[in-house]
Amino acid sequence: MEKIRRPHADIAPAGPTYARAVRAGDVLYISGCTARGTPAEGGSALEQLKVTLERVVRIVQAEGGEATDIVKCTTFVTKISDWYLVSEEQIAVYDGYFHGEDPANSLVGITALALPGLDIEIEAVAVLS
Repeated sequence: MEKIRRPHADIAPAGPTYARAVRAGDVLYISGCTARGTPAEGGSALEQLKVTLERVVRIVQAEGGEATDIVKCTTFVTKISDWYLVSEEQIAVYDGYFHGEDPANSLVGITALALPGLDIEIEAVAVLS
């Protein structure tokens, strides 16, 4: 099976040691995205969620898919109290993309991300048809 690695630098620049996305057949693996380099960097958890999820969805769309093709997310957060219990605002952000067809999603509390001011990172897997 052919594997296609794409940088998607116009959506979410990647680092020197990984591809932003790797497509293997109909499966798209998306490296962790953050709000790095946007006005949301250093902002609230909700602001960072909006930008980060938008980046993930745009990568899927660039590969010919749509948000509901995302079947799995892993969400890493530095402040678990910002995310659990889930707020109505967070639900509204997800509903705006997934319309009730939410992906499987793991929420993982961590001590830090690579850069100060970043509090959320989302990696995802999509199945494109």
